[in-house]
Amino acid sequence: MPDQLSALSGRFDVTVVGAGVVGCAIARRFALSGARVAVIEKAVDILDGASKGNSAILHTGFDAPVGSLEQSCIASGYEEYLAIHSRLGLPLLRAGALVIAWTEEEEALLPTLMEQARQNGVSDIEALSEAAMRAHEPGLGPGARAAFRVPREYLIDPWSAPFAYLLQAIENGAEVLRGAEVISGRRDGDWSLETTRGTVRTGMVVNAAGLWGDRLDERLIGRSDFHIRPRKGQFIVYDKPASRLAAHILLPVPNKVTKGVVVCRTAFGNLLVGPTAEDQDDREHAVLMPETLEALKRRGAEILPRLKDHTVTAIYAGLRPATEFKDYCIKAHDGLNYITVGGIRSTGLSSALGIALHVEHLARLALTPRSAPAWPKVANISETCPRDWQTEGHGGVVCHCEMATRREILAAFEGPLPVRSLAGLKRRTRVTMGRCQGFFCTAELSRLTDGRFVRPMAERAE
Repeated sequence: MPDQLSALSGRFDVTVVGAGVVGCAIARRFALSGARVAVIEKAVDILDGASKGNSAILHTGFDAPVGSLEQSCIASGYEEYLAIHSRLGLPLLRAGALVIAWTEEEEALLPTLMEQARQNGVSDIEALSEAAMRAHEPGLGPGARAAFRVPREYLIDPWSAPFAYLLQAIENGAEVLRGAEVISGRRDGDWSLETTRGTVRTGMVVNAAGLWGDRLDERLIGRSDFHIRPRKGQFIVYDKPASRLAAHILLPVPNKVTKGVVVCRTAFGNLLVGPTAEDQDDREHAVLMPETLEALKRRGAEILPRLKDHTVTAIYAGLRPATEFKDYCIKAHDGLNYITVGGIRSTGLSSALGIALHVEHLARLALTPRSAPAWPKVANISETCPRDWQTEGHGGVVCHCEMATRREILAAFEGPLPVRSLAGLKRRTRVTMGRCQGFFCTAELSRLTDGRFVRPMAERAE
């Protein structure tokens, strides 16, 4: 089985440490290039770190620093996602974005931001007067002054995409070791990585450990060129009727620290407000703060006043692996067969495929690409395409808020990457993520998942 229950055996050409969206994309790229690939993940399920909480937007990179590695990776990752999404069964909802000025000072910055977009290769932008802006989005609050439109911004499923990347890697020979932390490593020609579940031998190591990237560098090569300072982002998710309030992704004028609070629909039919940008030292816990969430609600209602009439379905927070540097921290370490991929912050979902191409170039391995690679399709859980409950034989709907079926849930326990936690099952099926937050389906889920999770539902709420 590709998803091992014990230590991986044999020698690998490339081992990727970290199974967030970036690690999954890198594993896919090397597997398609013909390498024997291993992926080591500390958590029992993939996407358990920074990748579990984001805005679920596929960006053009129009506002990235001109000439930066981040901009280059976003641009190439964006193009590859458009090229491959249908072959992997991934959704794509074209929404477009409005960058909105709410003050006189912000309005004065719009021409500069538009020029930045053009320099980044995003030339199909459109300046909008207040009247034109409100024609596109009549529900905007009274403070909106002017905007410009970026038509090729998309909404995507943030969990199915990395799952599809890793699944394709597995279908093309990659192996995955979960619940394994890399403790140390030594290099004598090849690397020997000591994990909590055995030793992995590999020719090259790619550090995609996200929030722990600097610590992994220190463990394996004795130094780190950056320091992770987690940046917390809190979000509010409104019930599905609120999605009718905005057609576009509504963006603020960014500042030097953050892109600011975004209001947009999601691929799952909700409306999202967030994130905040709060630096902290804790790398594991993203604590929700009631006063901050109330401020987010107020800001959301300033942007779309009718939000006051809608119900909040969920609140959540994620941590981004910010560093002291503005750009990504991606480096091949001379003579070590070791590549660090750090400081990806908030744009990893859009740039992951582009980062993978960049890392492949840095690796300079002599490989023979697979002539006929496998292209598995993942099951759709977005509201942009037909769902499982709309087809016969699904065994009944278990989670009625998100219309997740018994067949979908049971399928998540099969295949080469079975889920091992409630958090993982949520990201694969959307169970317990709707209006009742699991109140009605938890008992049935507990029965269906009995003996399948590392920690049973009855033992710990996730």
